[in-house]
Amino acid sequence: MLGQDLIAVLRRHGEVVTGLSRRELDVTDPLAVAGRIEEHKPDVVVNCAAWTAVDKAEVCEAEALLVNGSGVANLAAACREHGSRLVQISTDYVFGQRLRSSHAEADDPAPLNAYGRTKLAGERAALALPDGSYVVRTAWLYGAHGPNFVSTMLDRAGDGADVQVVTDQRGQPTWSVDLAEQIVALVRAGARPGIYHGTSSGATTWYGLAREVFRLAGADPDRVRPVTSAVYGLQAARPACSVLGHEAWARAGLTPMDDWTSALVRAMPALSGSAS
Repeated sequence: MLGQDLIAVLRRHGEVVTGLSRRELDVTDPLAVAGRIEEHKPDVVVNCAAWTAVDKAEVCEAEALLVNGSGVANLAAACREHGSRLVQISTDYVFGQRLRSSHAEADDPAPLNAYGRTKLAGERAALALPDGSYVVRTAWLYGAHGPNFVSTMLDRAGDGADVQVVTDQRGQPTWSVDLAEQIVALVRAGARPGIYHGTSSGATTWYGLAREVFRLAGADPDRVRPVTSAVYGLQAARPACSVLGHEAWARAGLTPMDDWTSALVRAMPALSGSAS
């Protein structure tokens, strides 16, 4: 999802970009990673490869760690060898529960689940590069090129049935095109390496997001019914607050992403075309 949008954005900016699929590069294979970096000699590597099955990671943590931790270490080693900069995509799930309204970039991680632990391992592998690298944490990502909550709600808006959506988790819906643009801006600006929070501004609940999707799709938002997370009995614990602060962008002289509501409006034409 993000990878395809990133390639399109880079090409629109006139950059030479090579996108490698999972079939073309297994990031868990250090020799394959070293060979590809040697072949392409990139200035910048953006790692969009990830194990993202949050609940499955609870029972397959070792396998998830191979991708989310060891895979990043392999990329970091190859980037160190060839002088490439690394951009590692991470997640709000490196944080746990807290009473504050948002998580700052400098806050101590405390993941609640296996997925978060494996992504934190990837962050640490990326940040261990001697010349630094970028870790861009995102959350509630949606886009035209992969399964996601917004596309699912668009499908449900059109099928006439009511839908139950959790109202006790709060976060920042983020369009993958906006995140791709933000990553390009970060690297082009020569910003200081470190952690950046790549999410839209503002915040809502999954319930609030679903209602807005229904409204924009011309469906009755009252067909969206609020429930608690306990109803779903998910295997992995989720943080109640996934709102991320954006202070690092200001320090880098860059503007954070737009509010999630206006981003969703801009995204709707692309998403409506991709909905099944």
